[in-house]
Amino acid sequence: MAERRLVHVELGKSRAVATNPLLELKHSVEADVSPSFAWSWRTDVKNWVDPPAQFQLDGAFASGSWGTTQFPGQEPMRWQIRDVRPGTSFVIEMALNDAVLSFEWDFEPLSKHRTRMTQRIVLSGDNASEYADHVRAGFASTLEDGMKRIAEAMVSVERSMQP
Repeated sequence: MAERRLVHVELGKSRAVATNPLLELKHSVEADVSPSFAWSWRTDVKNWVDPPAQFQLDGAFASGSWGTTQFPGQEPMRWQIRDVRPGTSFVIEMALNDAVLSFEWDFEPLSKHRTRMTQRIVLSGDNASEYADHVRAGFASTLEDGMKRIAEAMVSVERSMQP
């Protein structure tokens, strides 16, 4: 398994607008779970299992809330939740030095018991080229499998809750 390592950067230098992304990675997966379950499960940070990373949310899952990702031996990386549209979409945004790394999640109901989830990872900003190799190395080869694991975990948990 490829090691995921992102460069620690100082937050808050500037906020780039993702209108012209330098890098975009996208994958969709369908899960046999209700749209409401998919949303509630994915927006509960305790379900974010992606070793060796550990995640913490400061407060409720809402626009403006802050969280932290911790990799062993690295400084914590801060991120902020943006653009929450309950049941539909949210964005996790990491401010970098003159760049922004965004994780955009969309939830599309396909039926009463089936949901399509799409994650779009976007790197943008004036200094995005400084981070492109790290983002590509950290996510390009793992995005599809990671999304499949998330869908499988959701299905397993929802089924275990049914009588």
